[in-house]
Amino acid sequence: MGCKVAEASAQEGDDDSPKIVDVIESLCVNCEQEGTTRLLLTKIPFFREIVIMSFECPHCHFKNSEVQPAGEIQQRGVKYTFKVDGSVDLSRQIIKSDTATFRIEDIDLEIPPGRGQLTNVEGILSMIAQDLEQKQNERKEVMPELYEKIQGIIETIKQMANGTKLPFTIAMDDPAGNSSIEPSTDDASGKYSRRHYPRTTEQNNTLGLGDNAEEAPVTDIRPEYHATQMYPQMPEQSMVNNVDEDIVENQVYSFPATCPGCTKPCTTNMKMVNIPHFKQVVLMSTVCDHCGYRSNEVKTGGAVPAKGRRITLAVNTKEDLSRDILKAESCAMSCQELSLSVEPGTLGGRFTTLEGILTQVRDDLRSSVFDTGSGGDSMETASKGKWDEFFGRLTAAINGDVKFTIVLEDPLASSYVQSLTAPEPDSQMKVEDYERTAAEEEDLGLTDMKTEGYEEDAETNGVSTKGT
Repeated sequence: MGCKVAEASAQEGDDDSPKIVDVIESLCVNCEQEGTTRLLLTKIPFFREIVIMSFECPHCHFKNSEVQPAGEIQQRGVKYTFKVDGSVDLSRQIIKSDTATFRIEDIDLEIPPGRGQLTNVEGILSMIAQDLEQKQNERKEVMPELYEKIQGIIETIKQMANGTKLPFTIAMDDPAGNSSIEPSTDDASGKYSRRHYPRTTEQNNTLGLGDNAEEAPVTDIRPEYHATQMYPQMPEQSMVNNVDEDIVENQVYSFPATCPGCTKPCTTNMKMVNIPHFKQVVLMSTVCDHCGYRSNEVKTGGAVPAKGRRITLAVNTKEDLSRDILKAESCAMSCQELSLSVEPGTLGGRFTTLEGILTQVRDDLRSSVFDTGSGGDSMETASKGKWDEFFGRLTAAINGDVKFTIVLEDPLASSYVQSLTAPEPDSQMKVEDYERTAAEEEDLGLTDMKTEGYEEDAETNGVSTKGT
């Protein structure tokens, strides 16, 4: 199918760069006559560049619009969860790429990957209701029972869209990492969450990233050292590949892995360190020489404790910002004075200083996702002002200009904040154990876990674990 550029028009946006709209003649899939497709490359605040496409046929009046990311597939997938508990939340902007799955959790309704959309919560719910209404008249005649069930779902979705049925929770999972739900500085803890995750092999194959032609070698140590954030200089001891023996503290081990970004062979470096007055932890660093993927994480070991742990630290001076901090992947971090809430899973496991982790939170919000410095046509002045105020408070905290209290809550008790008076109690830090909730037990997979007496249970259920 051929197409040609008919014209291009320039529109001035809020910034100095012109917005170029390309108009292309293309074939209408409805009547197979010549129609018109308009393409606009624009930047979405708090997100990245996208291409907005709109098609219209003058013959049959067929119309269609969709959105596609202008950038490449991201290094990790992303999953958003958002609780809509007010009518103002219905105007939250949503970017749903053609690889994203959208869910309405309260009615267990899942919309599979399809065309990309740039809309808001109300808009995407209305479009779902419209799609479900198609062929309802036919179902009413042929399958009246199915018609009644679907009609009930349609009415529920319409009530959600107009704000009469609140609250409800939506989720969006995009393995390509190119979807987004607009955040807000007013979001309370647990209302909005964004979690990045490494793609599975199946997801990479679905995105066209699978490449089985190049298998990872049995042993693969890079001939020259590549500096990382975790190891900025060559370690004093040489990297070894033999991990069959006991792992030695402060020894850097290297073993082959598969890059979650491009699925090609890469190398993961591992180092076990001993944190005084805490436990042994494993630092892991992965760098891919093919696509540039980088990952630094901290893993803690040992048995699952009976209780979770909550650490509350009062930061009064700039010296407190230099305290070592281990934030495990299961740990949530919050600060009421800074209006900061970091959900479990965000940032992964990190072993750094308090100043370092606050700086990482700020930089991730600014450059990786929210990018407030670039502005945008659809950014509201009030929203931009709130984010500027939030980043101002965060920067002041990083510089040691304000006092604040930070709370680490880890259901696995695997997080740590350095005490300046150890082994004596630190007057600025409060450490308390708490009973995990049923939801935390379920999320951690502990509800159905049994490590003792499972052989007897298996036999009781008619399954014998003994040999015949």
